[in-house]
Amino acid sequence: MKHSSYLLRYCSIVLLCGLSASGDIGIDINKAMESEVRSDSERSRDGNRLPRETLRFFGLSENMDVLELLPGGGWYTKLLAPVLQKNGSLTVSIGSDTAEKLSDQNGWNIRVIKTGQYGPTVARKYSISEVDFGSEQFDMVLTFRNLHNFTAASRAEINEAALNSLRPNGLYGVVDHTRRHMETENDENWRRIDPVQVIKEVKDAGFEFVDFSPIHHKPNDELRYEVGKKGVSGNTDRFTLLFRKPQ
Repeated sequence: MKHSSYLLRYCSIVLLCGLSASGDIGIDINKAMESEVRSDSERSRDGNRLPRETLRFFGLSENMDVLELLPGGGWYTKLLAPVLQKNGSLTVSIGSDTAEKLSDQNGWNIRVIKTGQYGPTVARKYSISEVDFGSEQFDMVLTFRNLHNFTAASRAEINEAALNSLRPNGLYGVVDHTRRHMETENDENWRRIDPVQVIKEVKDAGFEFVDFSPIHHKPNDELRYEVGKKGVSGNTDRFTLLFRKPQ
């Protein structure tokens, strides 16, 4: 019976994702993008970050239970929360202080999971351990431009915890700054990460690779310079990957 309920839920999500592709979820995302909650600075990044296209590619549906990891300043939180408010749910975890404030300010029902021992290392990366987002309670986990900040061991912790938190057939969407394949880390590329490495690590955690989207491909990015440099910031080549938890 438990497996059947998961299957029925998944089928309904797939159906709604199909509807989304024809524009339904796009309308919800457009409304969120036009909200007065967003600042002019946040709106100015829409053309670069392409949230509507990104969330459609990941298969977002308004009835999903979604976990956003490392929401930072809440750029995506401000879009996900209103879309999911009525029929789905949004949970945030790791570095979620701003998202908590947004929830209080706007009456959004954003749940927060406090987890992990989190802090910087001597090598400019962050380390996290004892990560637990709960078991089989989400349809989708999303993280945007975050995995590059962590050590390999910490990324493994995050990926494994994401897998455990998803229901069977749940989706894991990852966006990050592209590093050249097999390139050694240096002062310029340390906030980039090899997409092939990410695919391998996520698959090693137990996920199935579903698809890659070129929507954030920037052919003029030479993949040589620090992502925060003038002329590079906001114009980096980014990979967009989708994974699925097996049944």
